Amino acid sequence: MSFSIKSALAPMVKPGLRDVHLAVFLFGFSGLFGKFLLCSPVLIVFGRTVFASLFLLPFFLRIRRDNTVPMVMFLAQGALLALHWCTFFISIQISTVAIGLLTFSTFPLFVTFMEPFFFKETLAFKNCVISLVVFVGLVLVIPSFDFSREPVQGAMWGVASGFTFALLGLVNRKNVISVSPIAVSFYQNFFAALFLLPWTVWFVPGISFPTPGELMLLMLLGGVCTALAHSLFIKALVHIKTRTAGVITALEPLYGILMAMIFLGEIPGWRTALGGVIIIGATLVAMTGRD
Repeated sequence: MSFSIKSALAPMVKPGLRDVHLAVFLFGFSGLFGKFLLCSPVLIVFGRTVFASLFLLPFFLRIRRDNTVPMVMFLAQGALLALHWCTFFISIQISTVAIGLLTFSTFPLFVTFMEPFFFKETLAFKNCVISLVVFVGLVLVIPSFDFSREPVQGAMWGVASGFTFALLGLVNRKNVISVSPIAVSFYQNFFAALFLLPWTVWFVPGISFPTPGELMLLMLLGGVCTALAHSLFIKALVHIKTRTAGVITALEPLYGILMAMIFLGEIPGWRTALGGVIIIGATLVAMTGRD
């Protein structure tokens, strides 16, 4: 029997698995930009969505669009996306990448209890147990309950990020079933930028035009960590099951925390690490148990 490294690694380099792992890695890496960029989270998200829209535009123009969803729905989704990313970057800026990513990852808890309301579905007992486990992990991730401390405030913003992401996912499921994923991604980023434009120009004090270095980072965030990552994720779904992609997506905090350890020297404490293991583990169980 012949053996080679190439044949041993073949399952790991299948196009679908390779693409989805790279996409999830980029999603996790995007959290570090909350530390790389010292500007307002509103400006970070505005730049991210502008550059993502520009990178997605050529692909958007090439696809056929049989759009039955009113534009007002995409406007609402864009506003939710903007709120999700703003709360996400606020969380990371005032706490750590680990706290921001892990508290955001509690979104399955919100999905569990909101999905039956949105779609007239039965609330499964198993999902309630998983949500309870996620809540235990969240309690461990939060270093204390002194809300005057920035890590605790960051955790609360992270939970808000998870809530808005869950709401966005439910709205997507309800309204864009027949719309191309590329079109959905473009519309959401475009309308998110449009939603943030007034706040960027008029309403948020202290916002100044980004420096050339910040512009390069925003271009990298929008073009690579957003547009390219979404494109890779969508491409991967041609080769692998949606459930498999969902399981790998649960690894986003792990990738982000590892990158934060390498590039920022952020080492999670034992409570954060244990809470993260519980949250990621419960999310993996929830994903693998879906129909």
